[in-house]
Amino acid sequence: MIKKKIKAVGGSLNQFMHLETTASLLLFAFSILAIIWANSPYSSAYVDLWHYKFTIGFANTNFHLEKSLILWINDGLMAIFFFVIGLEVKREILAGELTTLRKASLPIFAAIGGMLFPVMIFLFFNQGKSGVDGWGISMATDIAFTLGILKLLGNRVPLGLKIFLTAFAIVDDIGAVIVIAIFYSANIQWDLIAYALLIVSTLGFLSYKHIYSKYLYFVLGFVVWLLFLKSGIHPTIAGVLMAFTIPMYREINLSDYVQELSAQLKIFKGFKSKNPQLLNKKQLEIVDEIDTITVQVQSPLQHLEHSLHGWVSYVIMPIFALANAGVALSFSGLEDTGHISLNIAMALVFGNTFGIMLLSFLAIKFKLADLPEGVEFKHLLGVSILGGLGFTMSLFITNLAYNDESFISAAKMGIILGSLIAGFLGYMVLRIQLKPNK
Repeated sequence: MIKKKIKAVGGSLNQFMHLETTASLLLFAFSILAIIWANSPYSSAYVDLWHYKFTIGFANTNFHLEKSLILWINDGLMAIFFFVIGLEVKREILAGELTTLRKASLPIFAAIGGMLFPVMIFLFFNQGKSGVDGWGISMATDIAFTLGILKLLGNRVPLGLKIFLTAFAIVDDIGAVIVIAIFYSANIQWDLIAYALLIVSTLGFLSYKHIYSKYLYFVLGFVVWLLFLKSGIHPTIAGVLMAFTIPMYREINLSDYVQELSAQLKIFKGFKSKNPQLLNKKQLEIVDEIDTITVQVQSPLQHLEHSLHGWVSYVIMPIFALANAGVALSFSGLEDTGHISLNIAMALVFGNTFGIMLLSFLAIKFKLADLPEGVEFKHLLGVSILGGLGFTMSLFITNLAYNDESFISAAKMGIILGSLIAGFLGYMVLRIQLKPNK
């Protein structure tokens, strides 16, 4: 029974990693494309595209929203990204690696170290200099890229290390969301927040009572996003809060599903169709019934996470990378902003490596946490270095931290440099330490 459970977890995680690996390759390709485009003779077209004003609603009325394309991506599409993060967090808390304090303790300690030490290193080297608002940039870990690198190592990587990295990255995302909500929001209109929280609370109550309609949640979710957008708190936080209201229960249990499915398939086989290319009316009704019970056996949370994960990984994240990774690689003006690039790169690499390793060591030493099965402490070194690969969330926080284009460009250069170093070193360390399974 235990072996079956381990095999099931491993299979699910391998499917998840396969998705993340393909997504990381796509993300990398679009990032390179953005950098090439931004440094090509067509760089002005790159800038103009993302600053093109796009309006929804009716112009010259109160019922319209006008934003540049890059803001529609960062405020709108990224809200869906954060919604999926919220679904993952809720699933992990209710039925995953964060269900108990004992299981969650090592990823939590590691994530705290991976957030605090990069911030301290950045603030230490940046004291008395401009650009201090970017302290939160280096505290994030990109789960797509890190899992993609683990996938490159194949069967060398023990399952426990994969689970640890996934849980650690999710806890890290929770920390990043909290930082964005508290420190990177300004001029907050609390009355709008109160209305939004009232709607969220109502949906949470309906979820508790097992009342769910995807259409109602979609409409009210858009209202909540709009209220956050106008309130001064970044609207992506609305995505996380809405995710927490999605229920995690099945309308029918697995045994009833299997029994009903077997009965429907038995009936289906009893009908003969005159045309081998077409189903008859009764067969179509059976297929519809199977579709219905198949939806009912999935919880709304799992169904949404499964449905949206591909869209986020293959569409939203590449678009985000294309719009945000395009930094003009120039040394002009670095006398004013070069320290930002260097400090972010150092904070990403050294801050995450030292912070994750130290707090993981202390948690294990004082018996507050246990090493995952099949994982040695030296293996955590490679994962700690990979924690400095903060591409996606770091780019996102950059746009919140800075308004000055020179600061934004300098920060992006630091993120790219630090992430490349962390990714390469982490891969090499793990490759040397982990032996292939025969």
